[in-house]
Amino acid sequence: MPLLARMVACPLAVDVRSGAVAGLATLLSDRRISALGHVAVVVGPGQGERIVAAIRPELANADVHPVHGGTVQAALELADSLRAGSYDAVVGIGGGRTLDVAKYASSLMGLPMVAVATNLAHDGIASPVASLEHDGRKGSYGVHIPIAVVVDLDYVRTCPPEQLRSGVGDALSNLSALADWELAARERGEPLDGLAATFARSGAESLLHRTDALGSDGFLTALAEALVLSGLAMAVAGSSRPCSGACHEISHAIDALYPERATHGEQVAVGALFASFLREDGMLEALDAALARHGVPRLPRDLGLTDEEFAAAVAHAPSTRPERYTILEHLDMDEDEITKRVHGFVGAFDR
Repeated sequence: MPLLARMVACPLAVDVRSGAVAGLATLLSDRRISALGHVAVVVGPGQGERIVAAIRPELANADVHPVHGGTVQAALELADSLRAGSYDAVVGIGGGRTLDVAKYASSLMGLPMVAVATNLAHDGIASPVASLEHDGRKGSYGVHIPIAVVVDLDYVRTCPPEQLRSGVGDALSNLSALADWELAARERGEPLDGLAATFARSGAESLLHRTDALGSDGFLTALAEALVLSGLAMAVAGSSRPCSGACHEISHAIDALYPERATHGEQVAVGALFASFLREDGMLEALDAALARHGVPRLPRDLGLTDEEFAAAVAHAPSTRPERYTILEHLDMDEDEITKRVHGFVGAFDR
């Protein structure tokens, strides 16, 4: 009887708990990633250095490679450093930029990569995508999915609250991205991967109605797991489609027109709420309530944008992903209509 199934790339281990970092050496050994700890530890500025100090006694054979900035050049320089050594794996420790540099460099070298996340600001911790800057522009690069993911809640809890809110926004935006994917399937016959959609939706819905505090163990665990599921959804789909729709197009446009106003997750949260408003989604009220409950930005002013600036970003958004069909492409609004819709959106949700 033929085996009618597909193989899905996913981490060998996902360890989300307080004190998880202390078990890193054991994880490497037990999962046969590196029996003797011959690994390259890639660390960025911030908490990564603290973690290296904590794990050094049990990983005496590791070499530490500091990196700065999330650029293609930084990843290429790291790959050169890795080439000069002999390693079983790469262990990236830090935030999104550091992990993306480590993911890209390890993929270039054909080495497995362990992601040790020090914050939960976005869904890149377990994704097959590295978001890196090159020649002043940020792009997405396909990489191998991490072979293991470690999230120590003790370190995550000390991060600035806006980073956690960013992660919440990124996870919840999956609901809007999936609605855009379903729209593309109905209107243009675009294939929709049900397994990828299941992963992305499960993570988002696990957060949608939670009322516990942002920094509680329960909420942080659910957030970490939601972000991991987003990464798996992208791995299954072979693209960012299950987690990226009009919400991300708008965020990319904000980055291009008004850089460094807010975090990625904060921008996609506002983009997701606006896109849901345009679609008149049934989940609109629940999404708005979830964002408000955890202090995640909901309106342009929460991002430091005027309504007019946000409207300009919406107009520019489709050009950031020309191949992607979302509610923005479906409505094909001119500038006057966009301005009218933005004012209607702000008026409906202004509190």
